[in-house]
Amino acid sequence: MKNNTTKIMVVEDEVLIGLMLVKNLRALGYKVGEIITTGEEAVETAGFEQPDVILMDVTLADEMNGIEAACRIKEKYKIPSIIFSGYSDEKFRERARRAEPVAILEKMGPFEDIISAIDKAVG
Repeated sequence: MKNNTTKIMVVEDEVLIGLMLVKNLRALGYKVGEIITTGEEAVETAGFEQPDVILMDVTLADEMNGIEAACRIKEKYKIPSIIFSGYSDEKFRERARRAEPVAILEKMGPFEDIISAIDKAVG
């Protein structure tokens, strides 16, 4: 498959959503590690694993939210992120843009949008 060299890190504190994402991405041939559930773990793991792109939820299981984690990862490691969330208002999008994501997607939006954003990030 064309995607089998692309490494993706999934950061999602809702385990079922994370498992669904990982399963679907692996089915398409992407290399996906374990699901990360906290911002601190995301920053640390990004340094070790050096993924090609990160799918980052905004609300995480600790004090550091996904936007802050994505900002730190972009600053330290230059790894692009795709922000996805249940929030969709303009105030949220404005905050999310601080992380300079490849895309800001709705969490329950079409899976094809995630694939398009991944292609944009690694293309």
